[in-house]
Amino acid sequence: MKLRLLGLALLVLANIAFAAPKQVTLTYQAIRNDKPFAIVTETYHQSGDQYKIDSVTEGIGVYALFGKRILKSEGLVTAEGLQPLHFESHQADNPKKFVLADFDWTKLQLTMKSKGNETVEALNKGTQDLVSYPYQWMHTPPLSEAVLLSVTTGKKLRNYHYHLISKDDVMETPAGQFKVVELTNSGKVEPADEKHFWLAVDQHYLPVRILMQDDKGAVIEQILTSIVVQ
Repeated sequence: MKLRLLGLALLVLANIAFAAPKQVTLTYQAIRNDKPFAIVTETYHQSGDQYKIDSVTEGIGVYALFGKRILKSEGLVTAEGLQPLHFESHQADNPKKFVLADFDWTKLQLTMKSKGNETVEALNKGTQDLVSYPYQWMHTPPLSEAVLLSVTTGKKLRNYHYHLISKDDVMETPAGQFKVVELTNSGKVEPADEKHFWLAVDQHYLPVRILMQDDKGAVIEQILTSIVVQ
């Protein structure tokens, strides 16, 4: 009986992974303290059992002077969702803003590099990076009341406890109307690490709105303006 249940569970996970889209392009308007300041374009591409995600933030007006912020994640798609192998983040050509993380799933080691410093930590099962973890939810939807995620920013590794706030809301965005679930780690972490996600149930639980703070305490909102799913 236990083997049968395990087999059914693995089959469900495999079907979810198979049903997830192979190509996704999301565009967001980023707003800082109620004022638009950037456009965020993210692309997800899966070929066979490999995935690649690119996230590009391009400033508007004076914020364009800071250059583009580019996040990249690449790795494998498994029956349990995304398994990152490499993550990197950089701001224009500023070497002080360059960080990376390499995932060694054989040795269960995570190597993070930032400002010339290297840190190695134990790699927990299911660990994601800063750009992959929102896309993990389209493979393993957050349907339980509590969701635990290990996430690396390239500088640090943290465990985040997310919980569902609502399941049946409808949200209007410039990209259209979506039935959403609201997910947050509020109250579980420091304010600078808090994030709220509104995930589109009918669009593979992709984020249509994200609310967070930057390192200076400003409120940052990303609202979906365009979605292409294939």
